[in-house]
Amino acid sequence: MKNNLLIFTMLILFFGISCTSNPKSKEGITKLNLSDLKFIGEIDEKYQSFNVEMCEVVGGEFWIPYDLLDSSKVATADFSALKRTIPAVNLYDEKLRMLTTALGPVYIRVSGTWANSTYFQDNDEPKLATAPAGYENVLTRKEWKGVIDFCDATNSELVTSFAVSNGMRDSKGNWTTAQIEPLINYTKSVGGKIAAAEMFNEPTFAGLGGGPAGYDAAWFNRDFASFKSFVVSAMPEMKIVGPGSVGEGGLLIDTTEMNVAAGAIGSIITTQAMYTTEPKPEFEIFSYHYYGGVSKRCGGKLTPEDELTNEWFSKTEKELDFYKKLRDEYNTNAPIWLTETAEAACGGNPWASTYNDCFRYLEQLGRLAKKDVQVVMHNTLCASEYAILEKDTHEPRPNYWAALLWSKLMGTQVYDAGITSDGFDVFIHNLKNSENGYAVLVVNPKDVEATIEIPESAEQYLMTADKLITKTVMLNGTVLKLQSDDSLPEITGKKIKAGEVQLPPHSILFLAVDNR
Repeated sequence: MKNNLLIFTMLILFFGISCTSNPKSKEGITKLNLSDLKFIGEIDEKYQSFNVEMCEVVGGEFWIPYDLLDSSKVATADFSALKRTIPAVNLYDEKLRMLTTALGPVYIRVSGTWANSTYFQDNDEPKLATAPAGYENVLTRKEWKGVIDFCDATNSELVTSFAVSNGMRDSKGNWTTAQIEPLINYTKSVGGKIAAAEMFNEPTFAGLGGGPAGYDAAWFNRDFASFKSFVVSAMPEMKIVGPGSVGEGGLLIDTTEMNVAAGAIGSIITTQAMYTTEPKPEFEIFSYHYYGGVSKRCGGKLTPEDELTNEWFSKTEKELDFYKKLRDEYNTNAPIWLTETAEAACGGNPWASTYNDCFRYLEQLGRLAKKDVQVVMHNTLCASEYAILEKDTHEPRPNYWAALLWSKLMGTQVYDAGITSDGFDVFIHNLKNSENGYAVLVVNPKDVEATIEIPESAEQYLMTADKLITKTVMLNGTVLKLQSDDSLPEITGKKIKAGEVQLPPHSILFLAVDNR
């Protein structure tokens, strides 16, 4: 009798523990428990943010659309063959401003490789036809004022980076304030603010990004010491972000896949080398960039099917783990920002603009929030395949609607859902603009239906599409599109009762629970 009681007690304990980590209802259906959630941490209110490339601001060469791409030039060592000249984006466009404001508050990061060799023309004369020696591009006061006005109009804060090219260096190659000082002074003169900045974009590939020949970790650190000294005196309110490294976790740097000559990339400056070479840098915010692969435009081999797997989703965590270890060892307690990310490097794959990428987009936001990343800046707002808006028309792509739902519902407090499932992932935050509610995100990337049991009534926001490679998505069965006057449709949930909720194949479910 005692043995039976012991066995019975052990079974209760065993299954009790199992139910805590992955609660199941009577038929083995995953059950959502909101009564005893474990608080993980808090993210920045501008957690979901976006990049507007410097190339868009000044006009220049950016990734050519696939329908204009000469397939014979794919995966060449000459990136210029994969690009086309684009005009400067109109940051005063009312539609662009309205759609951006709806996602706010956000950070708008104006940077990219183009910024590394951009000359600021500090006068009101017509734009120079050719950049001065040592620079490749020209940014006018009018263009920069457009950036400042755009941020003001959209409830955004500006993040940027500065030049690293030879034009702003003295005869010995030392960093000078030739580029940054006039830009900061002009920003102040028109009432603008720069919330944060990286010294320059992606020092990992400084040679590829406009840096001087032979640029290495020691040179970077000397530059950074001068940069930091100037910023502390000239604009102390601007947070210093860095290093902005990319691709060191073994997920992107693959010269075989990219099929480019080693000389096209140049020497790689590792983050560890920066931190272990004198004078050692220290950043107020630790930043890195992440791409899970390269696009077909640059010879990548990814497929849409690859990007619906747990292996693909988990890459974002693996890259974070790599950089987080470096942060923990060398720059302890600095908040972590992912200042540039998208579906794939080199402008994204053709399906980056379709419903297929919504799963990656939301999985990345959900997973990184649970790992204490404070800000995620998607590349881009409105340029190339990985943009959330069409470049010319600014029509919303599927990822825009996913971003809008995240912005509407997901608060800054992050919880552990206590659910592990082979079929779908669950992310829980506090409900935005609610004192007691929860926002639940359930992502079902599988081609089979799934079921989750919810403990109380909620509002359902269910994203679906008739196929994966489409730009047409539905919310609770109704196609999401702008109204005839280009205004946003009303985004409302569907009231559902406690009990089982069906997740169609390839669906995304947001739940707003706010009735306690």
